[in-house]
Amino acid sequence: MDLELSLASFLLLVLTLLYIFHVLKSWDKSNSADFPPGPRPWPIIGNLHILNLKKPQLTYLELAKKYGPVFTFHMGMKRMVVLAGYETVKDALVNYAVEFGERGHLKIFQRLDKGMGILFSHGENWKTMRRFTISTLRDFGMGKRTIEEKIIDECGHLNNWFASFKGKPFDNMMILNASVANIIVAILLGYRMNYDDPQFRRLLSLINENVRLAGMPMVSLSNIFPFLELLPGSHKTMLRNVDEQCEFITETFVEHLKNLDENDQRSFIDAFLVRQKEEAGDPQSYFHNGNLSRLVRNLFTAGMETTSTTLRWGLLLMIKYPKIQEKVQEEISRVIGSAQPMYSHRGLMPYTNAVIHEIQRFSDIIPLNLGHETTTDVTFKGYFIPKGTYIIPLLSSVLRDKTQFESPEDFNPNHFLDASDNFIKKDAFMPFSAGRRVCAGETLARMELFIFFTSLLQKFTFRLPQGVTDVDLSSVVGITNAPKQQMICALSRL
Repeated sequence: MDLELSLASFLLLVLTLLYIFHVLKSWDKSNSADFPPGPRPWPIIGNLHILNLKKPQLTYLELAKKYGPVFTFHMGMKRMVVLAGYETVKDALVNYAVEFGERGHLKIFQRLDKGMGILFSHGENWKTMRRFTISTLRDFGMGKRTIEEKIIDECGHLNNWFASFKGKPFDNMMILNASVANIIVAILLGYRMNYDDPQFRRLLSLINENVRLAGMPMVSLSNIFPFLELLPGSHKTMLRNVDEQCEFITETFVEHLKNLDENDQRSFIDAFLVRQKEEAGDPQSYFHNGNLSRLVRNLFTAGMETTSTTLRWGLLLMIKYPKIQEKVQEEISRVIGSAQPMYSHRGLMPYTNAVIHEIQRFSDIIPLNLGHETTTDVTFKGYFIPKGTYIIPLLSSVLRDKTQFESPEDFNPNHFLDASDNFIKKDAFMPFSAGRRVCAGETLARMELFIFFTSLLQKFTFRLPQGVTDVDLSSVVGITNAPKQQMICALSRL
C-alpha cells in the first residue's frame, strides 16, 4: 500500500511538473514580436504584482503612458490587450466592430448567466436576444412619449419622498435606485413597485451587492485561478444572490403566463412569452425560460445601476460646486419655470445639458467597459492580435483623454459648450461604449437622466448636512464607479 501511494504521489508530481512546463513553454511562445508591448510578466502570476486590484483602471492608465495606446497585460496566465485613448478605442469598436465585437469570457459571469441573457452572452444567442430586446423596448415606448410619461410620474413619487425629509439629512442611494429601477420595472412587468415594498427593496439590495462584489479582488482572482472558486468569498455570495433574483423572476413570469393575452401584451415579459409560444416546436429556439430569467435580470441591473449612480454623482457634484447648481436652476427657471420638465426642453437648455454630460464624463461609471474579445485574428495598429484575445477598451482613458477635453481631471461643464455657450457634441463622449456592444438602453438612459436631474433641481437646492464641510468624491470598490454613501439635504425651492 505504501509503495502504491509513493508511486501515485511521484506520478502526480511528474504530471504536475510536465503540465507547468507545458504551460510555461506555450506561454513563452505566445509572446511573439508583433504582439503589443507591455510589462514583463512573471511566471504563473503574470503582471498581477503591479495591478491595483481595487481600481485596475489606474494601473492601465499609467501603463498606457509608457507602452502606448495598445498594450499587453498578463492577468495570471491569461494574456489581455488594453486599448487606451479615444482614437484607439473608437477605431477598434467602430471601424473594427466585427473583429472586436465579441463579449469577453470571464468565469464568474459564465457561472452567473450560463451564456444566456444579453450582457454576457455570445454568438447567435446574443444577436437574437439583443434584436428582441431593442425592438421590444421600442414597442413599449423607449424614446417615445409613453415612456416619458412613466418617467415624469416616477419623478413625482421621487420628489415627494425627498420633500418628506423637510430639509433634514438623508441617504439618497436606495430611493434613487428604486426610482430609476421603476422605469425598467414598468416595462418588464407592466407596473411600478412601491418604494416600501420589502421584495422590491430586497431585489435592489441584491443588485447593489453584486455590483460591488463584482469588483472585489477575490472575484478577479477567482476568474484567473479556477481553484480559488472552491474557497469561500465574494464569488460565492454573488452566485447565491443571482439564484435568489432568478427565483423571483421565475415566479413573476409564471404569474404572467396565467393571464397571458397574446392580443394584449402589457409588458416585456408578455412579449417574450408570446414569442416563446410561437416557437414552442423549435428545439433550436432561444426563447426559453433560462434566457428569459437572465435577460430580465440583466435589464433590471443595467436599467438601474448606471443611471441611478450617475444621478447620485450629479447631486454630490452640485453640492460640491454650488455656483454650477445655481446656474442650472437659473436656466430651469428661465426656460421651464414651474412647468413639468420634458425631454424636449433639452434643446433649449444648453448649460443644463452640458452639466449632465459632464457629470457622466467625470463620474466615469464603467471605467473598464465590459470586456470584449476578438472574433478572429486581426492586425490592429501594426500589432497582431489572435482570435479569442480578451480586450479591455478602457473607457476611463476615453473620457479623460487630454486631446479631447481641455481639463479632463476637473469637473468642467465648458467641455460641452462653445465660446457662445451653445451645447456642442463631443465624439469622445462614450459613457455608453460604442460599436456592436453599445448599451441597448442608451436612449432610455439619456431621457431618464435629463428629466430626473432637471426635476430634482427645479424643486430642490442640495446642500451638505450642518457640520459637514466638504463633499467626498472618492468612490467605492465595484464593477461600476460609485460614490460613497453620504447624507445630503434637499431644501425646497418652492
